[in-house]
Amino acid sequence: MSKKINVAIIGLGFGAEFIPIYQQHPNANMYAICQRTESKLNAVGDQYGIEVRYTDYDELLKDPNIDAVHINSPIPNHAEQTLKALRAGKHVACTVPMATSVEDCIEIVKATRETGKKYMMMETVVYAREFLFVKELYEKGELGKVQFLKASHQQDMEGWPDYWPGLPPMHYATHCVGPVAGLLKLEAEYVSCFGSGTISEDLIKIHNSPFAVESAHIKFKDSDLSAYVYRSLFDVARQYRESFEVYGSKKSFEWPLIEGEDPVIHTAKKPEHEIPEKVTTPDYAHYLPEEIRHFTGHGVYNLDDNAHLSFVQGGGHGGSHPHLAHEFISALIEDREPFPNAWQSANWTSVGILAHESALQGGALIKLPDFQNV
Repeated sequence: MSKKINVAIIGLGFGAEFIPIYQQHPNANMYAICQRTESKLNAVGDQYGIEVRYTDYDELLKDPNIDAVHINSPIPNHAEQTLKALRAGKHVACTVPMATSVEDCIEIVKATRETGKKYMMMETVVYAREFLFVKELYEKGELGKVQFLKASHQQDMEGWPDYWPGLPPMHYATHCVGPVAGLLKLEAEYVSCFGSGTISEDLIKIHNSPFAVESAHIKFKDSDLSAYVYRSLFDVARQYRESFEVYGSKKSFEWPLIEGEDPVIHTAKKPEHEIPEKVTTPDYAHYLPEEIRHFTGHGVYNLDDNAHLSFVQGGGHGGSHPHLAHEFISALIEDREPFPNAWQSANWTSVGILAHESALQGGALIKLPDFQNV
């Protein structure tokens, strides 16, 4: 496959992590970059030798040479920028979450249908080596029948940019919803969520959200499975943790409690003291074109003086970045739906949005829209 996709990256904080990946991907051409601050735009452009540069997103979308945009802007901009790009005839990859309202999620799904363009939410966890390891166990039948899924995302967001303070925990839930839905490609049907604890008064007033922790149960459509997810962002003492756990009839996978330790596999029908076993999660660089395999182990933000908070706290996102870029480019080359596609991304994002609404209503059951048929 010699075809190349001309990619433009929007937002050069976390977004700069993907520039060298696209530059070295055999089917991508890292064509353009966009950043509002011209000095930063030029610094990154000069560093990576990218000639086409924009400070105005609307002007970028007029460029007929651009096939696809990869959006890494602040969360409040995701939906608007995604819709503009789709309607300008560009494919879209967007960092999480898809949007901040269920209505915008619906609008994006409709726009992909109307334009014929593809959308992929760049959810890191479903391409992290831990998820790929569990997915391999599942596909080989080693887990047996999956009985339950659980995930958490706990993080101290103090010191992050101004759109984060006081954010309802479940409004940024895709890192824990994605893996529990994504392993068996399940669709969340309804959700119930409880809030717990209270954050400081100065944070509460920003979003009128008091909860320190939000914990939700998700029921999946046409399945006997449910999942449990929980989130915290402020005023909870916890090392960063994006955990994902699966309980099967033959084997179960549990995330380590402390960053840097090994996960545990529990195997049924062994003597009790032999049931748990620590395992080393392998790398899955062999899934990738040879040119970008090295990016599973390092990236732009490995250096102490160039460390984006999401990369430092997220432990490098499990080597997911080259897998994400490769899935997006491959889907465009092969003219197929990426994973997660628009309706899946809308479903995962809306679980969190509606979970928070449920928490405000004391745990009320809230049904999700049927995004495949909106």
